[in-house]
Amino acid sequence: MTQEELREIIAIDENSRIELTVSTGDMDKFQEAICAFANDMTGSRKKGYLLIGVKNNGQIGGLKVDDALMKKISGIRSDGNILPLPVMSTEKVVTEEGDVLVVEVTPSFDTPVRYRGRTFIRIGPRRDIASAEEERILAERCAASLPTFDTRPCREARLDDIDVDTIVKEYMPKAIDEETLAGDKRPLKEQLASLHLFNIQWDCPTYAALIMFGRNPKYFMPGAYIQYVHFKGSTNGGAILNERRFEGCLYKILPELENFIRDGIITKRPVPISILREKDVLNYPYKALRELMMNAVMHRDYQANMPTRLYQYDNHIEIMNPGGLYGQARPENFPHVNDYRNSVVAGMMKTLNYVNMFNHGIGEVQDLLRSNENPEAVFNVSYLTAFSVVVKDEEETNCSPTGHQLVTELVTNLSPQVKSLMLSIKEKKKTASELQLVTSLSPKSLQLFRKQFIYPSIEAGLVSMTHPDNPRHPQQKYYLTELGLEVLKLLDTGE
Repeated sequence: MTQEELREIIAIDENSRIELTVSTGDMDKFQEAICAFANDMTGSRKKGYLLIGVKNNGQIGGLKVDDALMKKISGIRSDGNILPLPVMSTEKVVTEEGDVLVVEVTPSFDTPVRYRGRTFIRIGPRRDIASAEEERILAERCAASLPTFDTRPCREARLDDIDVDTIVKEYMPKAIDEETLAGDKRPLKEQLASLHLFNIQWDCPTYAALIMFGRNPKYFMPGAYIQYVHFKGSTNGGAILNERRFEGCLYKILPELENFIRDGIITKRPVPISILREKDVLNYPYKALRELMMNAVMHRDYQANMPTRLYQYDNHIEIMNPGGLYGQARPENFPHVNDYRNSVVAGMMKTLNYVNMFNHGIGEVQDLLRSNENPEAVFNVSYLTAFSVVVKDEEETNCSPTGHQLVTELVTNLSPQVKSLMLSIKEKKKTASELQLVTSLSPKSLQLFRKQFIYPSIEAGLVSMTHPDNPRHPQQKYYLTELGLEVLKLLDTGE
């Protein structure tokens, strides 16, 4: 945003799309404003602007915007207090009178949007809590747009197909502010509709309601269950040692799944660390497996007939869910960019404390695995219709022949383009243009070079970006991952 564009916005004065403030510490105020802009009560579909560093009279207040403030405001999007997640961006505009932090909010299709259980809207130049009638309007507008599968009405289902008592007695008190809930005198169906659990137009529950609270969700979505199989050996050709299905709504099966992971999969064994001492080592860290399974359930494609799979082998676990990367998430920016196939289900799982900070889970998983001396989880994002992750047992970490065989097999299957790129990178970070000049077999087109050389190397986990959040960053460089360095040793030695 240029200074001229900023001054044009300031000149409009505060209205339903603009809020001015010089405060930098009132996070409640900021989040209420973002929530209100996302709800777009006027239905204009025009973006809202929170301008931090501008006085009510339109004068720029001499604020100095530092990185800490930028991070604090940017973190509002993913801290889980505003649900469904808002679409917003932050930008610093530098002027002679001082800095202005511009927060641009895109109106949500998935309304009502709530901040800590309350629905905020803009009424002219001020914000307020939505009335029951205003919430109804927002819910009907959402039903008309149907942005994701879980918000769609399941026209075969009826109210009796969902556990209303559980929703009213256990979920609503967690999802909605106590004062708001006590004053809500609307009919039950309208209350459910405001939570995206019921469609007034078709007089039926949404798929989100069936997934989370359905009495028999598998009847409407045949693949809506979790399949666990324990195979003997390291492939699914081995004998089946144990098998189990988790069927029913997520509200009931997720606690069962947590207990099963803790008691049925996680094992502990003593390992000597001296003559007189030993320590207990887990085959897998519980929190890491739990996080991966919750992500699989949250992000899976519920229209597919394939179940969510949890397959255990002698030396590793594989988790696979139907549905590849979704929306803005792509192989070249995963896991730094995330998107939600089931935004309502994701919000409900956040409310029920099954997931925590959105888009932080994978980093935490890798930290937990390293702390337990497991190899990092390996994600396969190349499938169009499925997403898988492999977690290896701690014992395999210290088994160098097996690790060497895996790396050797990977080297054998590498394309000539990927091998050539890795030999060109070595241990120095380089730009795409630099690599194109020194890489053999390189095409003249930089775009084709990225497609044939760089992207396959990233998907294989051999190469990473210095700016993964912004693949088109002007100072983007590429370097070898730990796995890439291991593979490079074999490429250099010719083994």
